[in-house]
Amino acid sequence: MNDQFANQVVIVTGATSGIGKAAALAFAKQGAALVLTGRRAELGQQVQAECATVGARCVFVEADHTRLEDCERTINTTIEEFGRIDVLFNNAGIVSRGTALTTAEDLWQSTLDINVTSVWRMCRLAIPHMQRQGSGAIVNNASDWAIVGGQNALPYVMSKGAVAMMTKAMALDHAAAGIRVNAVCPGDTFVDRWLHKFEDSDADRRAAAISQASAHIPMKRFAEPQEIAAAVLFLASRESSYITGHLLLVDGGNTAQ
Repeated sequence: MNDQFANQVVIVTGATSGIGKAAALAFAKQGAALVLTGRRAELGQQVQAECATVGARCVFVEADHTRLEDCERTINTTIEEFGRIDVLFNNAGIVSRGTALTTAEDLWQSTLDINVTSVWRMCRLAIPHMQRQGSGAIVNNASDWAIVGGQNALPYVMSKGAVAMMTKAMALDHAAAGIRVNAVCPGDTFVDRWLHKFEDSDADRRAAAISQASAHIPMKRFAEPQEIAAAVLFLASRESSYITGHLLLVDGGNTAQ
């Protein structure tokens, strides 16, 4: 443990599992006070308890970030509990599949709502507090598919491309105020949906499926959530103090092909 984020207040959205949970625990181990959000209260409280075991002050807010009132409640809770916002990690999002022909209207809209609109809302609500402080770091979770296209994933690719350009635009708008805005762009990551893809008795099938799915990656494996979290912490830290508007690829070489 070190104190790189001591006396800093960090919001992590979508913190109940996967990259969000890994980032929350990493920030906690480095001294941050945390506000965590998610739609699954039981899982959120478990992550909150894990953060507390390493000494972090931590609050969980049950929130669906497609709802403006939940975004507002997250920010208001943060200010009420801790008085400031130093880091915002916009991680909440969904993976959606389909082509221009097969994507239904409701899937298109729900992808926009959580992957794009919620990011803008959280930034719009957090930035005024950062402006008053004269500092702040925002990290948005984009994707390697924000840089290159992907098949049968039009709504997801569209949404993450929007996050990438929103990141650049906000970085330019708020750089003079001391606010840095960057995005982490993960490739395929070993998250919970892979753990639940098969029954426990089908571990061999799961391993074979993962091996097949990662065969196209130069490093021949998925990322671990902790590897993505390490990139998030770098972008949020003083070590990246002269970096803004950057899209940091963490994809095992996928987009280098």
